[in-house]
Amino acid sequence: MPTLTLESTQLRCDIRPDLGGCVAGLWFGDLPVLRSVAGAQLTQARQSGSYPLVPFSNRIGQATLQWQGTSHPLVRNNGSEPHAIHGVGWQRPWSVLEQTPQFALLAYEHRADSSWPFAFDASQTFSLDGSRLSQTLSITNQDSKPAPVGLGWHPYFVKRARSRIAMAATGRWEMGADKLPTHRQPVSGLDADCNFLEVDHCFDGWTGVVHLRDEQLHTELRSSVKHLVVFTNDTRDFVAIEPVSHVNNAMNLLTAGKGYQAQELGLRVLQPGESMTIDMSIQVTPVHA
Repeated sequence: MPTLTLESTQLRCDIRPDLGGCVAGLWFGDLPVLRSVAGAQLTQARQSGSYPLVPFSNRIGQATLQWQGTSHPLVRNNGSEPHAIHGVGWQRPWSVLEQTPQFALLAYEHRADSSWPFAFDASQTFSLDGSRLSQTLSITNQDSKPAPVGLGWHPYFVKRARSRIAMAATGRWEMGADKLPTHRQPVSGLDADCNFLEVDHCFDGWTGVVHLRDEQLHTELRSSVKHLVVFTNDTRDFVAIEPVSHVNNAMNLLTAGKGYQAQELGLRVLQPGESMTIDMSIQVTPVHA
């Protein structure tokens, strides 16, 4: 399937529907906003600028979903890692339902399999307007049973010299050596130089806005969700800033007997035929000397 390219007056966005419906690259003029490669050169979604997270984000511990008294083994879909990660949408081809020079609508239909035991339909939209990329991501439970769901995106923003991230939140989930959350602690968010930042956490109580500034661009990310995963360290040339609907491993935390409620974890349970939609926008402004 060929690359799908959207262009506005200031942005260009290359999309690969066949590689998980991912964004291969996003450029402001000639400057990459996300980790970017021309669509034709991309070989896997994991190396893209951004990809959708559906029907869950981050990890499900030990690739085993505990749900309503049943243990569902899942495919370990990230090399030697013992967990299931980022859902299934990023590793499946999506269909293009609609396309104009500045808009695209993609869809993916999932039937229960070893990667995810519940049937669902998903769709995502991409829209360029001047210096803004707007996206939506939707899921509908097509199974005969209630199903746990979560949605999100995994954008990798370029970490340039003097990159600084700022956002407000109320809590951060600490992680164990197994990359699964252990407990929540109150925090006020992040305001840090990305080049000296080591973080791999899910924040909750997020206000829905992140600012990423460097000497060339001011990028503002907004989303309707209340959780945000941020990942970077001094070995990475990117900052992953991931708007997500729920805490990492939320589906198993809910049934772990620790007293967590679905709402505080951000977990949605969709009845048959019920849908859920989230949105995200990336606004780019040049920094003038």
